[in-house]
Amino acid sequence: MEMEERSREQVLRRQVDIDEGGKAVDMEKWVCDSSVDYKGKIPLRATTGAWKAALFIIAIEFSERLSYFGIATSLIIYLTKVIHQDIKTAAKSTNYWTGVTTLMPLFGGFLADAYLGRFSTVIHSAIIYLMGLILMTMSRLIPSLKPCTAEVCQKPRQIHEVIFFMAIYLISIGTGGHKPSLESFGADQFDDDHAEERKQKMSYFNWWTTGLCAGLLTGVTVIVYVQDHVGWGTADVILTTIMVVSLMICLIGRPFYRYRKPVGSPLTPLVQVLIAAIAKRKLAPPPIATELYEIPKSQQTHGRLLCHTNKFKFLDKAAILEDKETPLEKQSPWRLATVTKVEEMKLILNMIPIWVLALPYGICVAQTTTFFIKQGTMLNREFNHHFTLPAASTFSITAIGIIICVTIYDKILEPLVRKSTRNERGIKILQRIGIGIIFSVMTMSIAALVERKRLNIAEKDPVKGSLSMSVFWLAPQFLLIGIGDAFTLVGLQEYFYDQVPDSMRSLGIALYLSVLGAGNFLSSLLITIVDHVTAKTGKSWFGKDLNSSRLDYFYWLIAALTAGNFCLYVFVARRYSYKTVQARATVAVANCYQGDPAESMA
Repeated sequence: MEMEERSREQVLRRQVDIDEGGKAVDMEKWVCDSSVDYKGKIPLRATTGAWKAALFIIAIEFSERLSYFGIATSLIIYLTKVIHQDIKTAAKSTNYWTGVTTLMPLFGGFLADAYLGRFSTVIHSAIIYLMGLILMTMSRLIPSLKPCTAEVCQKPRQIHEVIFFMAIYLISIGTGGHKPSLESFGADQFDDDHAEERKQKMSYFNWWTTGLCAGLLTGVTVIVYVQDHVGWGTADVILTTIMVVSLMICLIGRPFYRYRKPVGSPLTPLVQVLIAAIAKRKLAPPPIATELYEIPKSQQTHGRLLCHTNKFKFLDKAAILEDKETPLEKQSPWRLATVTKVEEMKLILNMIPIWVLALPYGICVAQTTTFFIKQGTMLNREFNHHFTLPAASTFSITAIGIIICVTIYDKILEPLVRKSTRNERGIKILQRIGIGIIFSVMTMSIAALVERKRLNIAEKDPVKGSLSMSVFWLAPQFLLIGIGDAFTLVGLQEYFYDQVPDSMRSLGIALYLSVLGAGNFLSSLLITIVDHVTAKTGKSWFGKDLNSSRLDYFYWLIAALTAGNFCLYVFVARRYSYKTVQARATVAVANCYQGDPAESMA
């Protein structure tokens, strides 16, 4: 292993030396971005990575998302019909589970980056995920674990409830490692220093989302149909089989992947920068940035060097070289940090306001798998008296909207905008996120209007309720949130993968997922607050069922909160500084890419 590491360092240093000598480098044959092949050697570009590896990973994502959304979109229906929870409790239970599922990746992403490696984390978490599916299947098929099947059943069998919740939270733990590691592992298959692969990587997140939505679409149509018309147990068996196939696909693609070795806790260097800056708080900063400490490019074997920026100047003191007599390699990292480490700390601080301002969008998304689905159960879903559309299948409209929008964006809009802006991405990442937030405001406004119409119909005919109203009245709100997802969710994936330090990319994807997780918890909190306040002032907005609730008011409240948040988002986004990477041959802090939009991530 030591010989392989020494060989890698020699290749990387040779590359830099040749660059500085003005000679050509054979970057087409070898991948010199700190990755290795499955044998632990430097990867050959022709036989590893890029789309030949990414297609395996997208296929795995398709299978996993099919399983996840087959469970997630029907969960509120299962909780109300099988476990007999009321609508408010079922919505909270769904939000809690979704919140945990999308916050667990913070832990899984940290383990992947720091200790286990991304591929290893995918394998181990897939096994845990599979255990949850097996347990769920057992809860439906083993007689002693089955739920109450009587026509009149006021309370569920407690043993079934315990096993069911154990199963879905095992799936949460599995998703926590699987989701951030798999997506970042897929992006790792593209070399940032290779022009063609860098351009392919910009399309990767679009096609990753397309694969995700294809799995979502299959889950909320085929799987949900089986749940409604064949049985929950049969659906669970299918989901378990699909997860086994997913695990096999992952292992078959092993020779084609590029792997990155974990480099220890990515949080330690951030703490070192903070402590070094505090320790040297009384020192005056140097007049020019080139006097700050940075290792020579020829000695950099992992990651990329970042350019100095003028934000959070206090942190620059961590890179002041105060002890010039002690050799650099013997100086403590708790007293001296490189400019790159300082800039990585600045990147994390820059992300905090963006993460916070994305949370209202997460609240909007939370409604799609709770109240939007429940609305569908109150509307006419029959076709020619021969087929009844499962309520959860209405979510497929969102998946269709995402797939169509992402395809148009990737194949038509992005190339056109790229020509006018001269930005390889077409529009900036934060602009893309902002467009999606606008669509979320439109979604909640349309949802409020549709719900008001449904309530009016239900009031006029208390016997039939709103069954005279077609379920396709919900299509606009599902379609609009799908278009919003194509901009905001894909944008958030790119943002949190690209703008985090190179050593934290699994954790970066976890931060994107945590927006959705925190959004679900905030949605539950908002329900609790609104329920408490409205119950005190009169009638609660959340009754025992939808006809005794005022979801239209709740939707208008979310639309107003999201619109106000959008104004703050624009203010912050206009002042945001993107990550800027040093040119390959540079050794000085000031010599950076400022005009290349791909490297500056603008």
